[in-house]
Amino acid sequence: MGGDAMIVAGFGMNGRATDASLRAALEAALAGGPPPDALAALGDHAPRLAPLAAALALPLIRVPCVAGIATPTQSPRSLAAHGAGSVAEAVALAAAGPGAALTGHRAAARDGTATCAIARGPGDTERNPA
Repeated sequence: MGGDAMIVAGFGMNGRATDASLRAALEAALAGGPPPDALAALGDHAPRLAPLAAALALPLIRVPCVAGIATPTQSPRSLAAHGAGSVAEAVALAAAGPGAALTGHRAAARDGTATCAIARGPGDTERNPA
């Protein structure tokens, strides 16, 4: 077995995001994968995510800034507002630590108010040889 890699669910959201839309984005991003060890959001978005973190009994990581973090998704609106192509992807990567990698594409709530991306920290150094 490898080390304990931290799995972080990072969120991006607008002001209309609800607890239900945040939960839906998380469930879509996990897609049956392992549950996260923590939730993460930009500092000013963290209070909106706090109820979900409490309901799931998970720590909430506040990421102060995502400007300059490279992400696979390149949203012009996100780039203009936050300096990163996807807030959810950038927050997940920043919170999971140096060397973290996304486990898949970001997922959005059906109402479009929240996105979620999952990142795995670098602790899992042993991979199954194929």
